Amino acid sequence: MHIVVLGGGIGGVSMAYDMRATCTSKEGHKITVISDRPTFHFVPSNPWVGVNWREREQIELPLAKYLNKKDIDFIPVAAKKLRPEENAIDLVNGETVEYDFLVIATGPRLAFEQIEGLGPHGGHTHSVCHVDHAVNAATAWTEFKHNPGPIVVGAVQGASCFGPAYEHAFIMHRDLVKKKIRHKVPMTYVTAEPYIGHLGLGGVGDSKGMLEAELRKRDIKWICNAKVNKVEKDIMYVTEHDDLGKVKQTHELPFSYSMMIPAFAGIDALMGIDGLVNEKGFVLIDDYQRNPTYQNVFAVGVCVAIAPQEKTPVPIGIPKTGYMIESMVTATAYNIRDIYQNLEPTHKATWAAICLADMGNTGVAFVAIPQIPPRNVAWMRGGRWVHWLKVLFEWYFLHKVKTGMISPVYEKYSLRLLGIRKRQLEK
Repeated sequence: MHIVVLGGGIGGVSMAYDMRATCTSKEGHKITVISDRPTFHFVPSNPWVGVNWREREQIELPLAKYLNKKDIDFIPVAAKKLRPEENAIDLVNGETVEYDFLVIATGPRLAFEQIEGLGPHGGHTHSVCHVDHAVNAATAWTEFKHNPGPIVVGAVQGASCFGPAYEHAFIMHRDLVKKKIRHKVPMTYVTAEPYIGHLGLGGVGDSKGMLEAELRKRDIKWICNAKVNKVEKDIMYVTEHDDLGKVKQTHELPFSYSMMIPAFAGIDALMGIDGLVNEKGFVLIDDYQRNPTYQNVFAVGVCVAIAPQEKTPVPIGIPKTGYMIESMVTATAYNIRDIYQNLEPTHKATWAAICLADMGNTGVAFVAIPQIPPRNVAWMRGGRWVHWLKVLFEWYFLHKVKTGMISPVYEKYSLRLLGIRKRQLEK
C-alpha cells in the first residue's frame, strides 16, 4: 500500500508520522510526503519572527533528514495537478506520483490578489502566514523603528485565522514599549470580525470583553465589520459596516507599517476538481475526514472545507487550530488502516479548538468544545503562563519533527497542562 501525504506543514508531517505508526514498513506499506519546499517551519512562531524575536533558523527544519529516519520518502517538489480518478499527482517537474491512499494536508493558498495592493508580493502590507513573509516583515520592522509612524494591523474579509493578527498587534506593541517608542506609533486593529474576540468562532467565553480590554490597555483602536477595499503605499481604504451589513462609515487609514491576514483559498493543483473541492478550493470531507466522491482521498488541516456556522455582516471563515488538526490526523490514520483491513471507518476528529495567543510577555488561552456554539466547554484565561506555554509548544512541535512523535502525545499533554492551570485558577 502506498500512502501519499500532500503537504509538509504541521498537518502533513504529523500525518506522515501517525501513518507510519499505524502502517509499518515491515508490513510493506510505503509512505511518501510531497511538499513544495524542502523544509518544515512552525507557523505559530511567525509573529515572533516578524519582530526579530526569532530567527528563521530557530523555527525551520530540513524535512528529508528526519522523515527518512522513519522510512518515509520525501519529494520536495510542488504539485501541479491532482488526478483523483486516476489516483495520481502530477508534479511541476514533470514527474507523476501514484497512490493507493492520498491525504491532502497542503494548508491554504494565501489569496492576496483578492484585494488591490494587499500582501508582500507587489503589495503594501506584510504577512506572518509564512516564514518567508515573516522574514520580510522583520526587515521592514527594523527599518520602521528607525522612522516610526502609524500601524494598521488585522485581518481582511474572508480571513479565517484571526489569532495571529491579534498576536502580532500585541507583540508589536510590546516590542515598541521595550524600545521606548510606543508613544510615536498610533495603532489601529482592522478586522472583518463582527466584534472583537469573535475569532471566527462566535466568541469563546468572555473573549469579547477580554480582548477589548487588552486592546484598550495598549491604546490600540479597532474597527470591526471592516471590508478592506484597496491598499496604497501609505494608506488603506476601509469600509465599516453595521450589524445589518449596511455601510456605516468609510475610513482612509494612513500607515507606515501594516500586517494584514489575507483570505485563504485552496491550492491551484486542486482547484476545479468536481466532487473533491468547493468553489474556493477547500477539500470536501465526511465525518471520517474522507472525501465523499473519491473515497481513498482524505484531508486534514486548513485545506478542509468547513462551512461558516453563522452569517456575518462581512464574510469570514472558521479557523482550524493546532489541536483540531492533530485530532484530524489521528482519526485519519486509524481510518486508513481500518479501510485497508476491510473494515468500515469509525474514527472521528475532535471538533474542539484549543488556542494559545501570545501577547509578548503575557497571553490568552481558550478552549472551545465543540468549536462552534452551543458548547460543553467555553473557557478563556490570560496570564504570563500562556506566553511560556506557547514557547513550550513551539519546542514540542520542532521536537516532534525531529523525533517522529505521534499526535496523541500532543492531545494528552496539551489538555493536561491546560487542565492543571484551569484547576489552579479556579481554587
